[in-house]
Amino acid sequence: MTSTSEHALEENDVANLDIAPEAGWNALYLDGEWVPAGDRDLIDVENPATRTTVTSVPSSTEDDVDEAYAIADDAQAAWAERPPQERAAIVTEACELLGEYADDLATLFAVECGGVQLKTDFELQLAQGTMKVGAGLAMRDGGRRKDSVTPGKENLLVREPAGVVGVITPWNFPLYLSSRVVAPAIALGNSVVLKPDEHTPIMGGLVLAKVFEEAGLPDGVLNVVPGYGHEMGDHFSSHSVPSVMSFTGSSEVGRGVGQRAVGSYTEPALELGGNNAHIVLSDADLERATDAGAFGSFTHQGQECISINRHLVHESLYDEYVAGLADRATQLPIGDPREEGTLVGPVINESQRDKIVGYVNESVERGATVEAGGSHDGLFIEPTVLSGVTSDMPIVANEHFGPIAPVIPFETDEEAIRIANGTEYGLSGSIHSSDVARARDVADALETGMVHINDQTLNDEPHVAFGGVGASGMGRYNDEWIMDTLTTLKWISIQREPREYPY
Repeated sequence: MTSTSEHALEENDVANLDIAPEAGWNALYLDGEWVPAGDRDLIDVENPATRTTVTSVPSSTEDDVDEAYAIADDAQAAWAERPPQERAAIVTEACELLGEYADDLATLFAVECGGVQLKTDFELQLAQGTMKVGAGLAMRDGGRRKDSVTPGKENLLVREPAGVVGVITPWNFPLYLSSRVVAPAIALGNSVVLKPDEHTPIMGGLVLAKVFEEAGLPDGVLNVVPGYGHEMGDHFSSHSVPSVMSFTGSSEVGRGVGQRAVGSYTEPALELGGNNAHIVLSDADLERATDAGAFGSFTHQGQECISINRHLVHESLYDEYVAGLADRATQLPIGDPREEGTLVGPVINESQRDKIVGYVNESVERGATVEAGGSHDGLFIEPTVLSGVTSDMPIVANEHFGPIAPVIPFETDEEAIRIANGTEYGLSGSIHSSDVARARDVADALETGMVHINDQTLNDEPHVAFGGVGASGMGRYNDEWIMDTLTTLKWISIQREPREYPY
């Protein structure tokens, strides 16, 4: 791996970016131009597996944010006037380009966010899926006619683009979580300013700028401003220009983003944290429930808002479930994501590792038992199974965001429901039972936005509503539900006949 300075682009090369990591990526994307870093500070992008610097990108300033929003505002009206089939065609072309770049994207997934091939395949599939669904929104019904209580009047509800959409996305699934807003927003006639997370500025933002540029998107419709959230995030989310502010990330940060957006009369769309429960009822198929539990806890090192954070298992199955889950955990190959067969890669950074390890150690001190794993090497944390866990232990009470599976016993379905609902979060959940009606009763009682029966919590389909309740966010993503957020309904009435007034 070469150094940052060896990777960095010369300023006269910024127009020739390609998708490979060695391209450098040291530019902003504003008004269809790759703007050199100049005298801006740089953000080093580090490979979490090797701890080496892949490249550097500019750290955008508040002035850059102002310029990006002004550019997007200027470009939006003309873009909205383009025929819907033209807007759809550009999003479709961007989707196809992702497929053409799949090999280079796999490398970027590995070196920028520690994604193994399995995770890469999932994310690329989701990103392309959300682009296909997003492109289709351009051709959806733009409005409807409603009868009036006034004689001779016609009511029309006309759907219009919201305008400028601000997007802030996280590091864990950067390409998909950016695409699921950017693609439908563009297809519906909006312009976008995108701020990817500082850990994944390439996959979370600059890659999308590249593919949409190649797809023929007009200048100014998509602008990408990488930067540190603590330096320019408040300015980005409180700006007066955007009509919609989409944020995916932690509940703590999301609360502030939502408050600032509302303070500027901007509609917030928030997908936040989770503390998701995997409930194994007394009549569950144990092998099936254990397979699902392992997948839901250890995929992408547990770094997903919809990962299983808590395993709730009926006391009659508890010991066998713990043993089976521990056996699966010890068999998962750990290593560099670029190595064939690796299923568990590194967590994203030292801060995340220290938080996870701290939660485990504190919980063990309070009585939890390590049944598998429990160690770490650098940023590689072993898939870990904990028994003897209670709901007040740190590994359960917090969203740990790591490859950790705490297992809690329960006696009755009612107790499982109480434990599952004993959190401020309400994002996803899963239930295993041989009696679907029984599982459905439990699902109905869970205070979450999504529940999956005889499966696990990691589910997302681009054509199905996605979102949570409580501290897990507000609004829904995907298909017609994100369309409601990214467009505005205007009521236009036409009085076809003279109207009689009372005076």
